Amino acid sequence: MHDNSPETEMSVDFKAKQLEFSAYIRNPENNPPPVDVQPQRMAMYRELFFNNIDSFLSANFPVLQAILDDRQWFELGQDFFAKHVSRSPHFSKIPEEFLDYLQNERDGSNDFPFMLELAHYEWVEMALSIAKETVPDRQNPDNLPYQRIRLSPLAWPLAYQYPVQKISPDFLPETAPEQATFLVVYRDPDDEVNFIEITPITYRLLEIIQEHDEVLVEDCLKQVTEEMNHPNPEMIIAGGLQILKELAEKTIITVADLGRQK
Repeated sequence: MHDNSPETEMSVDFKAKQLEFSAYIRNPENNPPPVDVQPQRMAMYRELFFNNIDSFLSANFPVLQAILDDRQWFELGQDFFAKHVSRSPHFSKIPEEFLDYLQNERDGSNDFPFMLELAHYEWVEMALSIAKETVPDRQNPDNLPYQRIRLSPLAWPLAYQYPVQKISPDFLPETAPEQATFLVVYRDPDDEVNFIEITPITYRLLEIIQEHDEVLVEDCLKQVTEEMNHPNPEMIIAGGLQILKELAEKTIITVADLGRQK
């Protein structure tokens, strides 16, 4: 049985009008304007919506904007605005939606090969700055060898093909170097977001810690030593312990309450 009440007709008409309105706002070149709205008003609406999106992109991806000329940046924003349907109504999610667009919807044949990695690197700072997890307190790692440790929820180990932290208008690599770039990004007790370039060994230590809820320091060091099959394991253990102490001092890793004494 069909409901032909005026309320149902108005609801259907409103939804259709809403879709017509949003389609034109997103992509006026391929969608007709609503017939009952003045063109000048539609142009004003579109400029207002697009400028909001553009301001969020500019604030969160300043390096990406800096390496593009005005036309390239405008066209990038227009393409995102036209193609991507956001899953979240919150403006704070726009940078994350932009990453999704770059990865899944962008025709990047003419883009810099590092564009997605650079955008991700810039997004991380914003994401950590607004993350709701609690920042760990600074701890004394003197007894670290016999403690259980975990990765701070506000510390992210990252691996990139390109040295994204060095990219600027004066440094635009065309090919990825042989050695990947390893970073850890973290928010400290002063709520400042910091980026540190780390070695492959440090990155692997953080991976091992991340794979466990808690892990004994000696077990972590033993695993990385076995993986490296180094002829001098004592040197790797000593160097790894020093790395972990420095990470603990920066609150990148935290000491659990389940430490044991030898």
